Amino acid sequence: MKQEIHKLIRTLGKNNISALYAENRKQAFEKVMSMIPEGSVVGFGDSLTLKQIGVVEALTKGNYTFLNPWKPGTSVEESVQIKKRALTSDVFVTGTNALTLDGKIVNVDGHGNRVAAMLFGPDKVIIVVAINKIVENIEAALKRIKDKAAPANVKRHTDFDPMPPCGKTGVCSDCLSPWRICNKTVTIERQYNNSKYKPVITVVIVGEELGL
Repeated sequence: MKQEIHKLIRTLGKNNISALYAENRKQAFEKVMSMIPEGSVVGFGDSLTLKQIGVVEALTKGNYTFLNPWKPGTSVEESVQIKKRALTSDVFVTGTNALTLDGKIVNVDGHGNRVAAMLFGPDKVIIVVAINKIVENIEAALKRIKDKAAPANVKRHTDFDPMPPCGKTGVCSDCLSPWRICNKTVTIERQYNNSKYKPVITVVIVGEELGL
């Protein structure tokens, strides 16, 4: 697996996407935090992985303006405004649903704020991905998202009313639920690297199983 990861890092590099390897969550935490200057405005795409490695807690307690739309007590209206502000943050931190062996970052969003910030706006985007989210190709990525990640993420959000069917059955039914979380599908293949536009995305691959 480690050999495959280093090959993947080289592939991402060819796509103008910087990538780093961290053996465990402790190293991942240190690498991510080293890329976020104190005093930064930091946007957040809801990520269990970032919570598990300690980044969310550190940003909450540290010398940062941490834009967390999921902070307890935040109203829907306030959450939307925070999500919008994150689109122009200094740094945006998030996870991803899947990363393919040919260097494609694949995500499916409900509201779209997470993928929107990945695509354009923040000065720096840090995407943390654990080894259990590395898949062979886009087809495998979408299958993983539909069969595993989406139902698990629905169950994680207890405020859905009504809960989408997959949260109860564990199986995607291509539903029409008002709280459906599979609304926007985005694949990042490459990014600019020229005299006018510099790459903004850095991927941190963690050698542990994390997230959903």
